[in-house]
Amino acid sequence: MKSTQKLLRIAGVSALAMLFGTPVKAATNSNTATVALTATVNTSLTVSLSSATQTWATANANALTPGNSSNPGNAGITVTTSWVLQPAQTAVALYGYFASATAALTPAVGTTNIPSAAFEIKVGAGAFTPVSGTNAGFGVAGSSLLLQSTVITGANKVSSATAALTFNINLTTLPQLPADTYSGTLNIQAQATP
Repeated sequence: MKSTQKLLRIAGVSALAMLFGTPVKAATNSNTATVALTATVNTSLTVSLSSATQTWATANANALTPGNSSNPGNAGITVTTSWVLQPAQTAVALYGYFASATAALTPAVGTTNIPSAAFEIKVGAGAFTPVSGTNAGFGVAGSSLLLQSTVITGANKVSSATAALTFNINLTTLPQLPADTYSGTLNIQAQATP
């Protein structure tokens, strides 16, 4: 029995010697190289129109009537404003404006202009409002109108808004408007503000 115990001890010591006596090879790592990453999402703000023309003509049965307050345009226009904004932006505003308050529409032959205050815009189911305001950066004094304003939160930094516009030319201040073809350009532009 003593010899068996002795043999077991010798075997145990031998096993331990083999286990601890054989060095384990450690992995060898290189230095750490790094790659700097930069990804940019560009800010964007765009306006698109469902139509770029509006007419008041006999062919459309809606020619202008001097002195009349109701001279509706031939059809509505839908404005879609789309944006991708930075966290500091807090609102998106949509404006309509003319380059001149006194000559929004000018005649082809004559000299009597239709002022911007006679041009009216209705947004959605709202009331017709004359384009006669002053908004810095949008037309000259008395030639612009805020059409829509959207508050920007974390949930809509990337989004869009639509505005259905209808038009009217109120000629109550122009009862003697001569027969002519009048033309002009309504500018529609959006602005994102901090």
